[in-house]
Amino acid sequence: MTPVADHHDDAHHLRERLTEAAIEAELETGEREPTYERARAHVAIRIGRMTAGTLVLVAGLVMLVLPGPGWLAIAAGLAVLARDVAWADRALRYVRGKVPGVPEDGRIPRSAIVTMVVVGAAFTAASLWVGLR
Repeated sequence: MTPVADHHDDAHHLRERLTEAAIEAELETGEREPTYERARAHVAIRIGRMTAGTLVLVAGLVMLVLPGPGWLAIAAGLAVLARDVAWADRALRYVRGKVPGVPEDGRIPRSAIVTMVVVGAAFTAASLWVGLR
């Protein structure tokens, strides 16, 4: 075999091993899916949710430096990640303390979310307008 074919076989074997490990972990720690197929489907959902949460979290970190609702985006990204990752749940508790108007139970009031989104969008639009003029 050629080195390219060997590399392809190695990558395929690694992908299969990672897929099997993820499904085994899902069967052990997930919602106790009764079948292999349901566990496999839930792994795909979990990976999608973790990817989306990570993207929102990174966007929030960027918005701490650039205009935008950084803490709100970080809280949203951590809230999505907290369903699957324990450290994100702990970090979310810290971030909720940074968001003004959050009561002791940790739930962010809808009015605070709307206000932060509107103010963040306004500042983002204003900075784009000034920057692109």
